[in-house]
Amino acid sequence: MSKCDLCGKCLCFGIKVSHSHRRSNRKWKPNVRHAHVVVNGLRKRISACTRCIRSGKLVNIA
Repeated sequence: MSKCDLCGKCLCFGIKVSHSHRRSNRKWKPNVRHAHVVVNGLRKRISACTRCIRSGKLVNIA
């Protein structure tokens, strides 16, 4: 499941509207990347959205 472990951002649902105004369901997925971080001295793999990575909420370790 695409969900950010830091901010909790997850799948959003909405309605796509075409030029002729026909409506159909759609979904927006967050841009989630896997990152390795150190938590309490242990190396851990978490899912983080690119907004959290870019804002500096975590320090990425290669």
